[in-house]
Amino acid sequence: MQDDPTATGHPDQAIARPLWQALEPYHAMIYFAPEARDAYTAVGLKGTWMGYFASRSAAMGAVSAGVVTATFYNFHPDMVARAIPDAWHFASPERVVAARSIGADAALRRLLGDQVTGNAMEEAADLARDATTACEAAGRPIFAGHASLAWPVEPHLVLWHAATLLREFRGDGHVAALLTAGLDGCEAHITLAATGAAPRAAIQPYRGWSDAEWAAAEARLVDRGWLSVDGATLTPQGRTVRKAVEDRTDALAMAPWRHLGATRCARLRELATALSARIVEQDGVPMPNPMGLARP
Repeated sequence: MQDDPTATGHPDQAIARPLWQALEPYHAMIYFAPEARDAYTAVGLKGTWMGYFASRSAAMGAVSAGVVTATFYNFHPDMVARAIPDAWHFASPERVVAARSIGADAALRRLLGDQVTGNAMEEAADLARDATTACEAAGRPIFAGHASLAWPVEPHLVLWHAATLLREFRGDGHVAALLTAGLDGCEAHITLAATGAAPRAAIQPYRGWSDAEWAAAEARLVDRGWLSVDGATLTPQGRTVRKAVEDRTDALAMAPWRHLGATRCARLRELATALSARIVEQDGVPMPNPMGLARP
């Protein structure tokens, strides 16, 4: 019998995580770029967080705060409700999607300089776009919304859209993995911080959880035997749970990489790492960050 490539621990998962790390800064610069904030302001959105919640959810339509809270998973509901649904009174989802593309274009041109064009960019865009053709929308609401958008024409934006699709495909799977493990949004942050991937200070202020709510979530994890009493580290059982979440996330993200195959995956990783490194060098993505990304 052939091995199940989606089973936790399958060696194919060694492909999924490095490719996420290679592509994520290329996508994630949109959350920090002044060009994006300017584009959202130009269509009427008010403030950084309204721009974030509206721009990431707009592909799903004029959804409610409850839908954004559910699909984004780890933000405090009150934080979301301060931005959604008010955002849709200022700008339609279609206008927000267009503004996001304008912001991405301007930011990438600034961050990448002469790397924004050329054979390497075209090759990376072609590979990443091909990878997305293997992604199924079932059970992946944020991915499905973005997959319904038209593809841009210019290669640097094709790559950005493909990177967006691939990260939201992975992210929807990550939510499923967290749910399966019994970790709520705040608990997910605490277990991530306890791995050392990102400090609490880089997460909590940007996700809306109060100190009291954070402490209550820590207490729940301590009671389960997953977190040390001081909240600083995971117990052996907690490490097992968190590893299972990450392994399952990788397994659920494997479809596009199986489609590309090892040789083309390695080439895309090489090309995307160079582009993402340039973005990070230009301070396009802060280090540390709430996503737990390391330098490419």
